[in-house]
Amino acid sequence: MVLALRQLEEHVNKYGYSVDPFIGHGVGTIFHSEPIIWHTYDYEPGFMVAGQTFTIEPTLSMGSTRCEVWDDGWTAITVDGSLNAQFEHTVLVTINGAEILTKC
Repeated sequence: MVLALRQLEEHVNKYGYSVDPFIGHGVGTIFHSEPIIWHTYDYEPGFMVAGQTFTIEPTLSMGSTRCEVWDDGWTAITVDGSLNAQFEHTVLVTINGAEILTKC
């Protein structure tokens, strides 16, 4: 997973894009629960175990990743008004690896 996130960040940076400061998260009985899934490379050790479910949901921006959240507490826009796109997948960790639950 760490390698994939590092490759994502390096790939988008190569074309002048950037990855947002938001995170993916665990999926369970609590909304936006642990574990925290960074979309950029980080040096925090950790591992996943079979049965854990989490999201990856990076937002790629054509400009600044600095965001302003509207009064609704949900809508976020870049401070420079640059275009961005967001996608999300939900992943289940299994004893054989990982299964993408939202795969088309």
